[in-house]
Amino acid sequence: MRLIFSISRKNGGFSLTELLVVIAVVGILAAIIFPYYGSIRKQLSLQRSANKLVQDIRRAQGMALSAEEVGGEIPEGGYGIYLEKKPSLQKSYILFADKNFDHIYTPGVGAEERIEEISFEEGVKIKDLSANHINIIFQPPEPGTYLKDNDGNDLGPLVTIEICLIDDELKNKTIKINKAGLIYIE
Repeated sequence: MRLIFSISRKNGGFSLTELLVVIAVVGILAAIIFPYYGSIRKQLSLQRSANKLVQDIRRAQGMALSAEEVGGEIPEGGYGIYLEKKPSLQKSYILFADKNFDHIYTPGVGAEERIEEISFEEGVKIKDLSANHINIIFQPPEPGTYLKDNDGNDLGPLVTIEICLIDDELKNKTIKINKAGLIYIE
């Protein structure tokens, strides 16, 4: 048996049968995986969006800790992230500096300085918030953490942000932030 094998492999090539078997196996694997590719890609987009939001909340926290300047001054109220359920802002959130020390972001008012509007990845939106408007503020020097709505009301010890896929709201991620400044994805 060993002699026959070594004689048939003398030229070092592959037989047509071996090539057809490999092509068939690759084809079968592709046929199994292909239908799930779009779903997997969307799930990854949702996970990346949740991670990016958490990263940007921590970025605001870091800006407050380092007393970063905006427009030549350090904002007394600190830095924050603003989220809203309104359809026009369901696909993004705002990083801002709280220059007037009220711990809220007021769209269109010049006292706060909008640093950046950050969009979720395509196909991802805000599904639900603890309140219609959430302001997550980190105030130096500690930094203190403030969780407020747009009326300045305290939102309690914990806020939740739920993001989801636009075309499948059952696929979602929940981000939680507490008064101690702990930020995590559930």
